[in-house]
Amino acid sequence: MPDSRFFEALGPADLTELAAIAGAEAPGGAAGRRIATVAPLDRAGPDAVSFFNDRRYADALRGTRAGACFVRPEHAAFAPPGCVALITGEPQAAFARAANHLFRERRHPADAPALHPEAELEPGVVLAPGVFVGPGAKIGRGTRIESNVVIGPGVAIGRDGHVRPNAVISHALIGDRVRILAGAVIGEAGFGVAASQQGAMDLPQLGRVILQDDVTVGAQTCIDRGAFDDTVIGEHTKIDNLCQIGHNVVIGRNCALAAQTGLSGSVQVGDGAQFGGKAGVGDHLVLGAGMQLAAGALAMRDIPPGETWCGVPARPIRRFMRELAWVSKMVDRREGARNGDG
Repeated sequence: MPDSRFFEALGPADLTELAAIAGAEAPGGAAGRRIATVAPLDRAGPDAVSFFNDRRYADALRGTRAGACFVRPEHAAFAPPGCVALITGEPQAAFARAANHLFRERRHPADAPALHPEAELEPGVVLAPGVFVGPGAKIGRGTRIESNVVIGPGVAIGRDGHVRPNAVISHALIGDRVRILAGAVIGEAGFGVAASQQGAMDLPQLGRVILQDDVTVGAQTCIDRGAFDDTVIGEHTKIDNLCQIGHNVVIGRNCALAAQTGLSGSVQVGDGAQFGGKAGVGDHLVLGAGMQLAAGALAMRDIPPGETWCGVPARPIRRFMRELAWVSKMVDRREGARNGDG
C-alpha cells in the first residue's frame, strides 16, 4: 500500500467499475468484489489488482495472491484460482489507469499558508523567506532551510540538516545531518511509460525516497522516488552536482558519485562504490561493494565487487588497457607500412 503520508487512497472500488475505467473486460464473477490498492504480482494481496504482459514471468502470475490482474486474452489461463483475469490489449496502461483511480498525491492546498499549520517543526529550525512546508511535514532540530525551498506534504527531515535555495523535496524520508544543495529535486516521479491506443502514458510512481544519515546531494541533482519500492541512498554517501538517480535505485553506504553520473532504474550498488564523472549505468544491474566505474564509462552488465571498469561498454580496466595497447600497436604498424610504401 502506498505511504499515506504522500498518497491519498480513493478506494476501494468495485472491480467491475474499476475494469471499465481501466479499459478492460471483467468476467461476470467480478461483480461485488472490492479492490483497494495496486501492487506487483509478487506482493499483491486479495485486495489488490496487478498486471501481466510478459510470458517469461508466467510463474509469477500463477503464484500471485492478487485479487485481480490485467492480462491479454492469450494469457488469461495463467491466472490462478481466486485471481480475476481482466482482459485488455494493454495490461500495463490499464494498470496505470486503475492506479490513478485508486490513489492521488497529497498536495499543499493553494489557499493554505506557506508554512502549513499541520507541519511540525522542532525548536531551532531556521526557515528563510519563501520556503513552503506542506501538511504533515516534519523538520528536526537545528536544520536550516534556505530561500524558496519547497517541502511537500508528509516529508520528514532529520536534525542538523541543511537544504540550500530552490531545492524541491517530496515523497521523502531524510535522516540527520543531510545536506541538499541548491536546485536539487528529491522525490519526483521516476520515468515509467506504458503504450496505449491513446499514445504513451506515464506510469504512476507510488514509492518514496529514503536518504539516510550524513548523505550529501549535489546541486541540480535529481533523485526519483520509487515506482513501488523505495529509492534508497545509504549513510555517508556523497552525490555530486547534476547527477540522475532513477526510481528504485538502492545505493549502499560510503559511496561517491561524481558529477553527471546517471543510474537507471532498479540499479543496486554495494557499499563503498565509486563513480567517475559522466559514468552511466543501465537498468536492473548489480554493482558490487567497492567497485569503481571510471569517468565516462557505461556499465551494461553487472560489475563484481572490488573491480575497476572503464570504457564504453564498460569492461575490466586491465582488459580495456590490453585492448587499447593492441589497437595502438595495430595503428602504429599500419602507419609504418604506409611510410615504408612511400
